[in-house]
Amino acid sequence: MTLKLLDSSVWIEILGSGPLLKVCQKELKTAAGILVPTLVLFEVYKKIARSSSEDNALSAIAILAQNTLVDLTQEIALSAADLSLQNNLGMADSLILAHAQRENATLVTLDNDFAKIPGVKVLRKN
Repeated sequence: MTLKLLDSSVWIEILGSGPLLKVCQKELKTAAGILVPTLVLFEVYKKIARSSSEDNALSAIAILAQNTLVDLTQEIALSAADLSLQNNLGMADSLILAHAQRENATLVTLDNDFAKIPGVKVLRKN
């Protein structure tokens, strides 16, 4: 079992019972630990509050907060900038990747922008 960082897309899939729910849940259950960057809290809260309600969004955040929360630091920000330049990633994706790399965690995502980056597992339907 390894330490994992689940991207916002994976959490949304789990919380919304999406078509990849079982694949995402397997990643959650087989992790040695789960990291949740504060940026993931932002993205999940915003998406659920917009599509459902603030109460549902707060309930979702309570679930995510049961894991290890990690804050944005100067080191992560600068690492993310370098990763953005190296991999042609946007700001949010770079920050998430930098958090995973800093903690030696596997980044688990549904986002194909990460497909060729080492240390990232992109989930797809089997």
